[in-house]
Order: sequence, then C-alpha cells, then structure tokens
Amino acid sequence: MVRKVAVIGAGPSGLTSIKACLDEGLVPVCFESSDDMGGLWKFKEVSEPNRASIYRSLTINISKEMMCYSDFPIPADYPNYMHHSKIIEYFRMYASHFKLLQHVRFQTLVKCVRQRPDFSRTGQWEVVTENKDGQEEKHVFDAVICCSGHYTFPHLPLKDFPGIETFEGKYFHSWDYKGPEDMYGKRLVVVGIGNSGGDIAVESSRVAEQVYISTRRGAWVIRQVSDNGLPVDVKYNTRFVHILFQLLPINVLNWIGENKLNAMYDHTMYALKPNHRLFSQVPVINDDLPLKILSGAVVIKPNIKEIRGSTVVFTDGTFVEKVDTIVFATGYNYDFPFLSSNVMYKSGHRVGLYKHIFPPNIEHPTLAVVGFIHALGAIMPQAEMQVRWVTRVFKGICKLPSNQVMIKSVEADTKKMENNYIVSKLTPLQVDFVSYMDELAGEIGARPSLLWLFFTDYPLFKKLLWGPVTTYQYRLTGPGKWDGARKAIFTQMDRVYQPLKTRKLVEPEPSLTGRLIKMTFTLSVAGAAAYYIYLKHPAAVQRILDKIHVQAA
Repeated sequence: MVRKVAVIGAGPSGLTSIKACLDEGLVPVCFESSDDMGGLWKFKEVSEPNRASIYRSLTINISKEMMCYSDFPIPADYPNYMHHSKIIEYFRMYASHFKLLQHVRFQTLVKCVRQRPDFSRTGQWEVVTENKDGQEEKHVFDAVICCSGHYTFPHLPLKDFPGIETFEGKYFHSWDYKGPEDMYGKRLVVVGIGNSGGDIAVESSRVAEQVYISTRRGAWVIRQVSDNGLPVDVKYNTRFVHILFQLLPINVLNWIGENKLNAMYDHTMYALKPNHRLFSQVPVINDDLPLKILSGAVVIKPNIKEIRGSTVVFTDGTFVEKVDTIVFATGYNYDFPFLSSNVMYKSGHRVGLYKHIFPPNIEHPTLAVVGFIHALGAIMPQAEMQVRWVTRVFKGICKLPSNQVMIKSVEADTKKMENNYIVSKLTPLQVDFVSYMDELAGEIGARPSLLWLFFTDYPLFKKLLWGPVTTYQYRLTGPGKWDGARKAIFTQMDRVYQPLKTRKLVEPEPSLTGRLIKMTFTLSVAGAAAYYIYLKHPAAVQRILDKIHVQAA
C-alpha cells in the first residue's frame, strides 16, 4: 500500500499535491530546488537556469474566482485579475492555512527518479536529491508526483531564422524578459503572438520607437473585460455554454464566436486573422493589443524570411531596417531530466499520459504527472482535481484499467486532440476545461448532478447552470466534500464585485414591470428545462420524484 509520496516542485501544482496527500492520509515529502515556493509565480529579477521565469508587470489573464483552489476562495477584496505579487500572496495563505510548507525541503534538487530493483513487486521508486551544499541523498518512496511544469526550458529555434548570426542588435527569448527598461527609443521585433508575445509587444510599445510582431499563423484575440464589464471567463465559462458546445456543430460555434470577436475588431482588417478556426487553439487574451495596432504603435507582420545585419526581411517581401532588438516568444520545450527515457510513453512526438496524468506503460500506477496540460483555464484548479484522483489511485481506492487499455486511450486521445486543435509539439495536449474537470471529478465521485439538484435544490441548480464553473462545484459531494462549498458558490459574484465597489452609488429599485418580466422568463426557462430533462431521462426523473416523496413522507 502506498504510504510515502515524493512531490517534485513546490509551485501551484506541488502545493495542492501536498494537500491532497495529507487529505488522504499519505505522507508527502516535497523537493523544491529554489529557496521559496510558488514556482512560475515567484518573480525574480534575474532568470535562473532550468526554472520558470516571469516579467515584472505580469498579471494573470484568468479571473480569481476561476483560478482559486476549490476549498480556499481568494479574498474578496483582491482584484479579479491579479498581479503576480497577489498570486504569490494567495499561495502563501493557502500553504499556511493547510500547513503545507513543513513538508517542503527547499534548495533540494531532484537529480534522478528511478524504479527500485523490486519495482515489479513493490512499485517503489528511488529518488536521488542534491542539497545546496552539493551533498547527495537517496530516498525510497512508494509513489512520485511530478509537478515540475512546462515553462522551464525556452525554445529558441535560431536555425529557422537564416542570417541570425549576422544580426547587429540584441536578441533573446521571452523567458529572459523582465521589463521594457532596455527598449527606450528602440525598434523591436517580437517573434510569436502568444500571450507572452502580445504582452511584451504592448508593454514595450509604450517606450519603444516602433514594435513589430512577426507571426506565422496569426491569432484570435479576445478581451479580458467582457459584456457588462465582467471577466470574460466568468461570463462565458458556464455549464449552459458548455451544453451548447455539446449540442451545436463546431462550425456553427466557430462562426458565432468569430463573428462576435470581429464585431469588436475585424481580425482581417487588423492583420490578425489566423489560418485556424477560433476553437482550434487557445486564443490570445489581450485588451490592449488592438488599440496598439490601431494607433500604429504595434505593426503585425508575417513570418521572418531572413535577417541581414540590422534588417529583418519578412516572407511577403517587406522588410524593417535598423532593428535593435528581437524577442523570441517562441514557446518552451518540455523535459523530465530526472526520469529515464523508458519511463514516459511516447504518443507521436509527445509524452503520452493516460488522462494526461499517468504513464500508461509502467507496471504499477505509482508515478503521476500533475499540471502538464494546456487549456483555456487556470492550471491551479485542474491540477488540484488531477491530484485528488491521483492520491486515491495511489491508495487503491480508484483503479486504473490495464496497460493495453490505457495505451489505446492515450493514442485515441492524441488523435482526437490533433484533429480538433492546433497543438504544437512544444506543448502538452489541449483539454476542454469543463469536460476535463467533470471527467476527473466523476472518477472520484465528486461531479455534481444537475438532474438531482434540479429537483432537490433548484436555487443551487440555477447557480451551477448559469453561473461560472468555479471549482467549488466539485466540493459539494463525494470525497473531500467541503461544508462551505454551497455558500462559496452563492457568494462568488459578491467576490467578483467587491474590489470594484470603490465608490458608493445609489441604485434605483427595479420597476414592477421589470421584475414581472424577469420572473416570467425564469419560470419559462425552468419549465422548458424540466420538460427537456423529463423527455431525455423519464425513468431517472421518476426515481428522483419517488425518492423525494419517500423523504417527505
């Protein structure tokens, strides 16, 4: 039976992994190579080799209610989109509240994780670490959770840019970018239009003479501030929208979404329109980029053909002279240098993991990779849900299928994702946030039942159907049930509004007509939903009604 678990990394995934182990009665030991927790979100003025790195002004593009852990809401007065300093504060509060740091060994590098000679019988691992003094130590663990992330090894494809050796200015990867201080009066080319590339181009354009973004495919750009000023994920990441995604053809959904984005700013006119459809890749989230393009501070250009000294030539024949700086926002390679090559299963040119967590080719399910996914949503709640399942697999409460079945599932998943998404070989496979969370929650019995709630707790049903899919939903039932989950759901919008209430206003009461219209609409929707559910699941509805009748009697 698994008892002692090694957790590699004390970032967001590592912290929630420690907590999940403690919740299940396991003994976690976390190894963190740096001198502090936080992983990616721990800002440092100088980038350190083999560690994630962020820039000084970085603000997360996921709102606080959609990124927090499921049983520890972010304080109500924190802004909806938090600066990295606020995020690290939240992690410290989380770690302190659940007493996690006492299980972390800082400044301890994991050099090797290998199967023990008796692995076929015990499933145990030998972990070799090195402390800050260079002293090695060997440990034996019943299981290992890898939380090392995938923003550690910058991808700098210089061979794809002929003439880069002749460049007379300065070039570097976005991993090394800390701020625009060196960009004053410069002419800058940013290669890549992901979220980092967009942020760096916008920030640099405030001080640079001119900024250009070079992109091969283009991008769909969405705003963080959505209708009525709500965070975009709070507005649209709902179960109702998710149901529409299941019912409507993907081409129809793409058409609707693309038309809405083009109504804000025509992507063709702005030279942004990509070759792919909207829901084939995670979009760029940037409110400022269209304005910078409109004002001429940022100019969109195609891929770079070649570099001649200080001149950058693009594939359409145009060129820019006197370029001072090139920033390569070209993504990251991923690697698990402490694991032998035969541990990880290869699916195509990527690491293949069962449900993006378990290597499907090893004899015992005692190694898990947490947080190694790519989705339109925060990694924190997804990592938390992953490790809630992982720890129950370690304990033997949840069973995995055979290796053959898992490998077939991995291959099918890879094929499906590559057919539906533009997924780079540099990134893990993409997942749909709601579907993936529901899938893992179903494995441990924590997925909320909308059908049951419709008949037993209609106010909560409405919150779950129409409101944002916050992680509190996965603490309503099952293992790890949290008594505060229902209240957290009913107060989540209060926490959205709280930091905005900086000036007291007198709001008029809604008119009687308005209230009647709203009530009529609500009752009509409820009636239609009830009828739809009855048509789809008549037997299940009858069983619930019988159960309610028995409980009432």
